[in-house]
Amino acid sequence: MSASLLAVLVVSVLLAAIARRYDVSAPLALVLAGLAAGTIPGLSGIELEPELVLFVILPPLLWSAGLESSYVALRRNARPIGLLAVGLPLATTFAVGVVAFHTVPELTVAAALTLGAIVAPPDAVSAAAIGRRLGLPRQVMTLLGGESLLNDATALTAYKVALAAAIGTAATWGSGLGTFALAAAGGVAVGGAIGWLIDYVRTWLDDPLVESAIGLVAPFIIYFVAEEVHGSGVIAVVVAALLLGQRSVRATYATRLQDTAVWKAVQLVLESFAFLLIGLQLPTVVSELAGIRASTLAIASAAVLATVIGIRIAWVFAFAYLPRLLSRRIREEEPRPTPAQVFVVAWAGMRGVVSLAAAFAVPTTTLSGEEFPGRPQLVFLTFVVVVGTLLLHGLTLPWIIKVLDVPSDDLHRDALETAAAQTKAARAAAQRLDDMVAEQKPGSISEYTPKVLRAWNERRSQAAWEELGRSDEEIGHESPAATFRRLRLGMLAAEREEFIRQRDAGTIDDEVLRTVLRGLDLEEAALNRD
Repeated sequence: MSASLLAVLVVSVLLAAIARRYDVSAPLALVLAGLAAGTIPGLSGIELEPELVLFVILPPLLWSAGLESSYVALRRNARPIGLLAVGLPLATTFAVGVVAFHTVPELTVAAALTLGAIVAPPDAVSAAAIGRRLGLPRQVMTLLGGESLLNDATALTAYKVALAAAIGTAATWGSGLGTFALAAAGGVAVGGAIGWLIDYVRTWLDDPLVESAIGLVAPFIIYFVAEEVHGSGVIAVVVAALLLGQRSVRATYATRLQDTAVWKAVQLVLESFAFLLIGLQLPTVVSELAGIRASTLAIASAAVLATVIGIRIAWVFAFAYLPRLLSRRIREEEPRPTPAQVFVVAWAGMRGVVSLAAAFAVPTTTLSGEEFPGRPQLVFLTFVVVVGTLLLHGLTLPWIIKVLDVPSDDLHRDALETAAAQTKAARAAAQRLDDMVAEQKPGSISEYTPKVLRAWNERRSQAAWEELGRSDEEIGHESPAATFRRLRLGMLAAEREEFIRQRDAGTIDDEVLRTVLRGLDLEEAALNRD
């Protein structure tokens, strides 16, 4: 099995690379490739191990998403995110539970609610991966990202309560609420405590390589500790990631550059692996359906999938506008969302590998020794919802965004904010330069040095406004900032070529080459920061 998983990992990265090269949606391509591979005769299905997903794939993906998230934006949108991350999974659990109970005869009420909790949360992997490629407006991505960061905790807690009832463990509404409260409080406490400790240790070490290494193992440790104390591992990882993401601005530049590169690579590998793994579950799911009527499965599949999609649309539209009608404070403080934006949020409910992991984790027998009621149907319906939402939403979202004309002014607003902030920063830099020059002894520094630095500072201050107010099409030639960038990049290329030539000639060794190239790379990265 380990060799098979390694092969899946390698193939998933290669397929993702090909999809990115030809500008194809990698998540959809990987799911379809997995489904196609599962239909090849003689190719045995690779069964998904729940522990692999919940303890190996999920924590680093949540960690990466948390590091990239804005605590300020999440706090600003706490009310709608809370409705999506807590209210909607619970509503979906009960709605799907009712529908599944009436369409699948083998399911008990508790087993049907277990299915509802399994398919309730849109997956963090799916929402982030597809949303980034579609270039959704930041407000929409904030809602989807905040929802996907926290809804797993809600759904998995509801899953534990429903599953306990289904297998015969005593469970009441009171115990369910207690379990949820303990999971939330434990997750926040563990995430905050370990997150603070990691930040302190990383700051004390002041070693970018070790800091990144600690960041790589942190999500696994946090998730495991939180689960051991019966807290929510999901909430713990998210809390710690948000804390460290906010503190990262005070880290060294080397740590930030290294962390960004490392986590983008990790994210690509794990996302690719997860999506291909979803498609490969088809043979395993089908093999358990022997003797079950196809008509019953078809009716139940259509009913459950429609319920999952319908309840989300109804919930999102209802709570996008009803609170505004009931609260004057909300009307005054929150901008009114357009119907197009609301529908995009409602339609972006892709499920993913976490739902499949929860389904496969359902035991085959209850505590009494009897078979778990309707487990094959439960696993199959989960697979239908996951693949159905991924393909349906993933294939239609680009078209819907185009038809509904959901524009994003994020780039223009970012450029305006950057220009204003750069002006203030340039003034602060100029003042600091004047103060430092004044502290020098007369004649200790050349007059040329401050002039060069002031000119550089002025160019940086003006560049953002030039890019904001001018374009090559409008004026017919490059702006001064664009000219500077082009010429300086050419100079850097010449320097790089000469350093490489000297290394090849034996004048300098590879260690010297790597040192000087790092300096050139950092300057080129600064010039190409847009």
